[in-house]
Order: sequence, then C-alpha cells, then structure tokens
Amino acid sequence: MPVDPSTTLEAVWKLESGRVIATLLRMVRDLDIAEELAQDALLSAWDKWRSQGPPEHPAGWLMTAAKNRAIDHLRRQTVYGEIRQSLSHQTPDRTPASQTEEAAYAQIDDDVLRLMFTVCHPLLSPDSRVALALRLVNGLSVVEIARAYPVPETTLAQRITRAKRTLKSARVRLELPEGAEREARLASVLEAIYLIFQASLRSHERFWDIQVHQNRFDL
Repeated sequence: MPVDPSTTLEAVWKLESGRVIATLLRMVRDLDIAEELAQDALLSAWDKWRSQGPPEHPAGWLMTAAKNRAIDHLRRQTVYGEIRQSLSHQTPDRTPASQTEEAAYAQIDDDVLRLMFTVCHPLLSPDSRVALALRLVNGLSVVEIARAYPVPETTLAQRITRAKRTLKSARVRLELPEGAEREARLASVLEAIYLIFQASLRSHERFWDIQVHQNRFDL
C-alpha cells in the first residue's frame, strides 16, 4: 500500500516543526521571517512529495529545504547591505557572503530550548506563552490549539499575533538566560511544557477519534 504523502508530511511537521523554526530563528534572528521560511519549506514539501512521493529521510529533507531558504534570505540581505555600503562609498571590512552557508549549517543542540525560553518570556501572559509555544514548537495549527483549549479561533489567532509583536517590539533575543533570570523564567517554561503536553494530548485524542469515526463510516 503506497504511503500517503499528506499523512507523512503532517506527522513529520508535528515532530520537527519546532526544531526547524528554532534553527531558522537562530539563522535569521526574526521570528516572523523564521516562521514564513518554515511554512515555505512546508509548502514545497507538499508540492514535491505529492508528485514524487515522500523522500527516504523526510525530516532531513524538510530541515534542508528550510535552511536553504534561510541561506537565500541571508544572501539577499548581504547583497543588499553591500550595495548600500557601495552607494555610500564605504568599503566593508569583510564580505560575509562566503561565510553565510557555513554559519547557517553550524549545529547547536539547544535551539529548541532557546526557542522555548524565548516564547515563554515574562513579557507575555501565561496563555500567550503556551499558545505561541504550541504554534511554533509543536507545530499545531490555530484550529488545533483552539480546539485543545478551547477558545474561538479568531481570539487565539489574535493572541498569537500580539505575542509575536510584543517580542519583536521588545527586541527579545534568541538566547538562554543566565543566572537568576534563568531561574526566574524556568518555572514559566516548565509550566508551558506541561500545558503543551496536555493540549497536544487533547489535540491528538481528537484527531484519532475523528480517524476512528471515519474508518467506521468507510466500513
């Protein structure tokens, strides 16, 4: 029986989206751009896997596609910066374009942990932290998160948008806090992880209930 590309992609996205977005965020340093690039890689996977079938290593394929898009973005930014320097008659000390790909593919094991501490920033309300973590770390859709809570989809979408805007306005960096600040934020991270687990469990339970119902209907 052939593998359904949509089922494979959905499973891979649920497992890997947090790591993909965390890696992209480290590369581009902008949450909106990181999420946009991840979604672009997801759409590319949908197009290619539907016509060619899932690759042998789907998680690696998705990560590579996302990184390549980030590299292209960084290169465009580099070229733009060089043009600006040239037009202003400034000679750059060095050209980072040749170093972009090497830096982008550097492995940092705690990217997802950095992302968790970022989305669980004390500037955000507890509900906003969990909603943003479910969206970015767990790869749940707005519809799935709204069903897991439950809250209206429009309310949840606005909550996530406001949370991202707050982090961007405050210029919150992707980093692990040190010392007392880490201790102060750790409780929020652990609380978010627990609520993420509960919400994800409820979402998956609903998903399997729907699948079982559909299978019975098909029979």
